[in-house]
Amino acid sequence: MRAVILAGGVGSRLSEETGQIPKPMVEIGSRPILWHIMKIYASYGIDEFIICLGYKGHLIKRYFADYRFFGGSVTVDLTMGKVEYHDPHPEPWRVALVDTGAETGTGGRLKAIAGLLGSEPFCMTYGDGVGDVDIRKLVAFHKSHGKLATITAVLPPARFGALRIADDVVTKFEEKPAADDGWINGGFFVLDPAVLGYIGGTQTMWEQEPLRNLARDRQLAAFRHRGFWHPMDTLREKRELDRLWREGTAPWKTWP
Repeated sequence: MRAVILAGGVGSRLSEETGQIPKPMVEIGSRPILWHIMKIYASYGIDEFIICLGYKGHLIKRYFADYRFFGGSVTVDLTMGKVEYHDPHPEPWRVALVDTGAETGTGGRLKAIAGLLGSEPFCMTYGDGVGDVDIRKLVAFHKSHGKLATITAVLPPARFGALRIADDVVTKFEEKPAADDGWINGGFFVLDPAVLGYIGGTQTMWEQEPLRNLARDRQLAAFRHRGFWHPMDTLREKRELDRLWREGTAPWKTWP
């Protein structure tokens, strides 16, 4: 099974970082969030990726082109123009990096890679959010219901601490509980290629007409994920993910 990652957006709400690099290259710890997302999928045996590029996509290409060189020990023979790698290949990944246009909508990016998808279901997510989603259970759920699309539904993290009060006494304090105001789109989709028929032109946003029409036709199932999920839309959220990784308590680290 392949995993498609939408990595072409500008990330304007994280402009402190994305003025120079694309959002999926913003680092959590010392690794781009894109790497973290790919490691989640790889921990469940998915090691073939299609990354839809757009804004500053050449920097993502460069990252993967130099991945092995900067990730291990090498000997460079300047006379012969050869590089000898001393470490085993760090990741058994096959990564297709596809230019899908700087101004293309999220649905348009999916449509642009139609020729690479084949006829089997595929995973799809965004390049700016992580979670401890059980990909194996997600895929099994998708195969069990026979619908064209599965969306991972999550409860968003609250921005502020929550107080439980009884008779003017705080009975419980939670620093960052999950919000209780409804399920939202957490990414981590599983899709049949037939969903491409719901996508119109290049500017189509996947989150608008395609998902609405799939829901209308009762072809969109929800995989409810009650575990950890966290977006990286703002500098505050980036710093929170960075803190969890630095402290060794990152819940999305599903690999050894």
